[in-house]
Amino acid sequence: MKPDGQLTERVRQSLTQASTYAFNRQHSDGHWCGEIEHDVSFTAEAVMVRIALGLDVSFHRDDIVSWLLSQQNPDGSWSCAPGLAGDVSLTVEAYFALKLLDFPSQANQMRQSRVFVQDAGGVAKVRMFTRIHLAMFGLFPWRAVPELPAEVIFCPPIGPLNVYRLAVWARFAVIPLLVVSHHRPVFALPNGRSECNDYLDELWCNPANKMVPYSESLWQLLKVDYTAAFFSLADTILSSLGGLRGFFPTRTYARRKCISWILDHQEENGDYGGVFPTTFFAIFALHLEGFALDSPPLGKAVESLERFAWHDDKGKRYQSCNGPVWDTILMTIALGEAGAPSTSLSRTVDWITEHQCLDVAGDWKVFRPSTPAGGFNFFYFTPQKPDTDDTSVAIIALMTYSEDMRGSMAVQRAAEWLLGMQNKDGGWGSFEADNNYVFWNKTPFNDMDALCDPSTSDSTGRVLEAFGTLLRLKNVPPTLPNHLVHAMETACTRAIHYLCHEQEATGAWFGRWGVNYIYGTSNVLRGLAMMDDPILVLLSPEERRLVQDSVQRSLSWLRDRQNPDGGWGETALSYGDPTLAGKVASTASQTAWALLALMAYCPVRDDTAIRRGVEHLLCTQTIEEASWPMTSWTGVGFPGVMYIGYELYSHHFPMMALARYLRAVTP
Repeated sequence: MKPDGQLTERVRQSLTQASTYAFNRQHSDGHWCGEIEHDVSFTAEAVMVRIALGLDVSFHRDDIVSWLLSQQNPDGSWSCAPGLAGDVSLTVEAYFALKLLDFPSQANQMRQSRVFVQDAGGVAKVRMFTRIHLAMFGLFPWRAVPELPAEVIFCPPIGPLNVYRLAVWARFAVIPLLVVSHHRPVFALPNGRSECNDYLDELWCNPANKMVPYSESLWQLLKVDYTAAFFSLADTILSSLGGLRGFFPTRTYARRKCISWILDHQEENGDYGGVFPTTFFAIFALHLEGFALDSPPLGKAVESLERFAWHDDKGKRYQSCNGPVWDTILMTIALGEAGAPSTSLSRTVDWITEHQCLDVAGDWKVFRPSTPAGGFNFFYFTPQKPDTDDTSVAIIALMTYSEDMRGSMAVQRAAEWLLGMQNKDGGWGSFEADNNYVFWNKTPFNDMDALCDPSTSDSTGRVLEAFGTLLRLKNVPPTLPNHLVHAMETACTRAIHYLCHEQEATGAWFGRWGVNYIYGTSNVLRGLAMMDDPILVLLSPEERRLVQDSVQRSLSWLRDRQNPDGGWGETALSYGDPTLAGKVASTASQTAWALLALMAYCPVRDDTAIRRGVEHLLCTQTIEEASWPMTSWTGVGFPGVMYIGYELYSHHFPMMALARYLRAVTP
């Protein structure tokens, strides 16, 4: 089916309108930063920390209450994402926050919440982090929380049991929690301070028995999982020894070392790792170790929390983080491919390169000491936390702006850093290399299966796309250094083997950072498509056939998942049930991901599926804003636990897809 002139013109008009919208959203210094929508947990934590520190909670009280209530489900619960079933932990946290903000307990919304929590098994069923939050106010016994001995900080990096084997997001939370666990604080509530406070007893099924086990019995674990049994035994021994709190010489030094680490990892703007939850725990650690509210470390940390706030006519809520670098590099690609003049993006490119992490060595340096800095991060002020996704997309964005950027130090240092972050299995994780000691997920403390940062298909595919963008021009001036070309070719070959091994039986690839199989499959296909000329010729004929078979199976899978309306969609429930992959109402971002993958391989001018997908995007673009509605959250923090609604995902990805379509069909 040939594209008609009318469709081509509609795509061109759509891109013109979308580009205008994008530039209208741009900040004066050239960057973009859309809202990152989350569940209610971080907003509830913001209320908790103000109560604990004795700060004024009337600050925007009505707006916070209004937003919390707007997120409530008809059954009284709160969910991890819109459209998902209610979550007992989030519901308890939201109820707690509303009660702290003096929202009437007799209100219908609160009554419905109590019914939901009771029906779900009560407070006894909440996740580990919620237990800790409640324990800090005497609402859950500290004895019903696993021991976290501060002496863990002494374990040397050379062994498997040390804090640097934890994912960076877990490390930034666990080290402050080592201090919090030592103190086991109980902060006052409106009804007073008590280690067995009855402030939330209405949410317990049996408030007389709050000593709820946090893991199966040791004997039961021995039957099914020796690693989990080992950690459970260690926790039992530590508990019998009072968590080693009486070992004063060791414990005092351990606490000092934890605090030293916390102070060393504070960003200039006061936060920790650029995210709300780790800053939340660091605040408690500093406070419990005697830092005053007006001291620079604690004062700056508390002040930084407000930079996570988003305040508009919907109310006030707190994000887990801000993502300006991510939004800016993606929008740069979208506008560049849509034909925006390079002069209109010059400020943006300057902003991007100014945010490259060049002068600060983060924790990634522990296991890659010889790797030079050069990555990009997600946030405003976190040079210690570059990640592979942002670094890969930054390379693509700079190359979209100008292919001559491959000769720049910014691009070459970014590529060098990515090479240093490749894992032994050939893939890439997110923040650090070989952070794959997944036995950490067997600890009693963990109930999220997210303490490590192993290789993922989606991140690996993204790196391949970035390297392929450079390698396709390796012989065109300005040429890349020979050592860099050779290193990227070797890395890509290893990554291709990793991806072929990781492909699902269905033909799809798992998506760690986006929902889900559509995202993972799109990233991998776009990466493999960039390997045609520079890398696949280096493989043996058998290896090339394997790659080609993998690609064809995944393309067939994508085609089979297209909806009758021409779009694609996938629910976060596919993380628990893969049979749901690609089986839900279409969304703008997921439709764009599927189109970008198909257009990387298929004859765009003649492909019916591609045309139908393009038609879907054109039909769903709003007239008022010339953008696309975000009908579902398609970003992921932790599968099954935390999902993300990136406001601008439903804009820059559709722009990319339409721009590539227009380029392919225009003579």
